[in-house]
Amino acid sequence: MEQKKRKIPLRQCLGCNEHKPKSELLRVVRSPEGEVSLDFTGKKSGRGAYVCPSARCLARARKSGRIEKNLECRVSDEVYARMEEELTEHVGQ
Repeated sequence: MEQKKRKIPLRQCLGCNEHKPKSELLRVVRSPEGEVSLDFTGKKSGRGAYVCPSARCLARARKSGRIEKNLECRVSDEVYARMEEELTEHVGQ
């Protein structure tokens, strides 16, 4: 009997617009309290948007305003700076 292939969920990066497997992307999440942060586990509750784990894609998504549009909230410069720091630490770029 043939085994069923599992469907891999795809998400679109807000920086480069490429569709990639969800597991390869980094989730930016707005919590129910309105706090915006990076979600390296993909399990935080709240509204999510996806970017490639690269500073370039995060910067592109920031410049275009797509993160704010997707999360339906304003994201301050301090939050972007903290996310860039976390990304650099986590990915080691």
